[in-house]
Parts: sequence; C-alpha cells; structure tokens
Amino acid sequence: MRRAIEVAEKGRGRVRPNPLVGCVLVKEGEVIAEGWHDHLGGLHAEQMAIHDAEEKGHNTNGAVAYVTLEPCNHFGRTPPCTEALLWAGISKVIVAHGDPNPLVRGNGISVLEEAGIKVESGLLEEEAAIQMREFLHWCQKRRPFVTVKIATDANGSVDDLSEDAGRFTSQECLVKVHELRKDCGAILVGSNTVIRDDPSLTVRLVDTDRQPLRVVIDPNNRIPMNSKILNDGFGTRHLNDDFRGLEAMLDMLGDLEVQRLLIEGGPTTIAHFLEQDLVDEFILVKSEIVHSEPVLADFDLSKDKFSNISHTKWGNESVTIYSR
Repeated sequence: MRRAIEVAEKGRGRVRPNPLVGCVLVKEGEVIAEGWHDHLGGLHAEQMAIHDAEEKGHNTNGAVAYVTLEPCNHFGRTPPCTEALLWAGISKVIVAHGDPNPLVRGNGISVLEEAGIKVESGLLEEEAAIQMREFLHWCQKRRPFVTVKIATDANGSVDDLSEDAGRFTSQECLVKVHELRKDCGAILVGSNTVIRDDPSLTVRLVDTDRQPLRVVIDPNNRIPMNSKILNDGFGTRHLNDDFRGLEAMLDMLGDLEVQRLLIEGGPTTIAHFLEQDLVDEFILVKSEIVHSEPVLADFDLSKDKFSNISHTKWGNESVTIYSR
C-alpha cells in the first residue's frame, strides 16, 4: 500500500478534479504490476495496473489489488474500475480509503463483495487521506482547500517600496512555487497585486498541460483592462461588481470543481481570508534578503487555527508550513 501511495504521486497536477490514486497488484507474494491515475480522461489506477500486468505477461487471475481509493462503480470519463477488477479475476481488494464522492460512496466495495471478491478497508487510511486531502475536502464541503503562500524578507517585510525593488527569492524557490501552482485549480490575488506587479499567475517553470484559473478580487473595478491576466488567453474570473463576499466566491469555485485555491495576494487580501477563518494552509517563505523600504505584515497564525507546523527549504529560502 505504501508503494501504491508512492506511485499515485505521479499524477499530481495532472488529474484534477479527480483524486490521486495508485494501485499495486500482488500474486503469490510478489508484486506483478502497478498503476496510477496519470491524467484526466486516462486510465484509472486499477486499469493501468491490469494493463501493466498484461504487458509483462502476468496472469492477474487470483491476484490481490492494493488500491489507495475505493474503486469506482460508475461510468464517467472511463468505465467502472469494479468491472476491470472483475474481468481481471482479482480475488481480493485491499482499500486504503473509502470514496466520499456521492457517485461512489461505498458502492464500489459492495459491488465487489457481492461478486465474491474479498475486500478489506482502512490500510494506511490516514496516509492516503493526507495525499487526497484537497479531494476529500471538496467532497465534504464543496469548496476548495485554501492555501496561502507569501514570501517575506529576513525581517518579515512582504514588499520593498524602493525603486530598484524586484523579486527577492531564489530561482530554486520560484520553481517550487510553480510546482505549487501546478497542483492548484485556481490562483487568487487582489487588485493591488495586479496594479503593482501585473503578474501572469501561470505555471511556466515546470511541465504542465493545464493552467489554473486566475481570480482577481476587484470590487471597485480598479485593475487596468490591459493587464496580462485579462489578455493572455488563459481563464480569469474578475470579481468586480458581481463580487458578493469571500464565502460566496469559494462556493462558486467549488461549483467549478476547483479543489485547491492558492492565494498569492498581498497582506490585505490574505488578512481578509484569515479573519474569515477560511485558510486551511499557510506557507510562509522567508528570504535572507533585507528590504530597504520594507512593508511589514503581521498575520495571526495562532495555534488555535494552525496546530500542525512543519519546516523545509525551497532553494535558499526557509519555509514554514502552517496547516489545520
């Protein structure tokens, strides 16, 4: 199952709004095949694993399937995985996590059991839940998982007002940011960020075949109509006169199947989301650079909101991740 969770990662940034799923087939104590959901519309993990076994010349009859998510039993972009498992002669299915999707919710397991296949559930369930957290969050709340990312200098300044100011984090850190963008269905900023920086908010430094939706909160219709995000051909939601509030916006994005929202706005926008208790994860990137004309920001990251704290490095920068 750990290997199934590991191979599921190969689909990250490529399968949304579907979840990351991995599958490993075992026969007579030996791994004979593995598969993962690789891209939207492509084979599901169970289907890929069966295909992998066939290509390697292995007979799947009587094999055990370890799968990170309950097999689907409905027709979507692909046929049901339950049918593939039955066709392959799988004798036992071990599932890490049940599927909370209303189209599935327990039905996949019951169909397999009714067909005579033994099913066990809950192996490494917590690890699988962490991997699929955005999908599970969306299934439960029909809203995106909200991640804030902000960079500061060594003293906590989020911006430098001097004339020669520019990007102050390393190239390695920027690549990590683009990897983060790739994993998100939408990126949000406020009007001040667009007016000051005219950002593209696209994924450019890592391979991707999909760009996130850009969202701009601009209730007073201040951003220039020649801004990059309004003219580059990628999708943008410009929330001006129709802007009805943060929770309504999250509901709208949830209806669009956005499962993870990345907020890359300035301190005012971020403070609004924190005050409304709408942030699920806060990524604080700290540089060793010192701004000459700093803009200091102090965010409430108290333990009653964010009890899980971890540390890592993105290039030269120190990164602290606060999550619920």
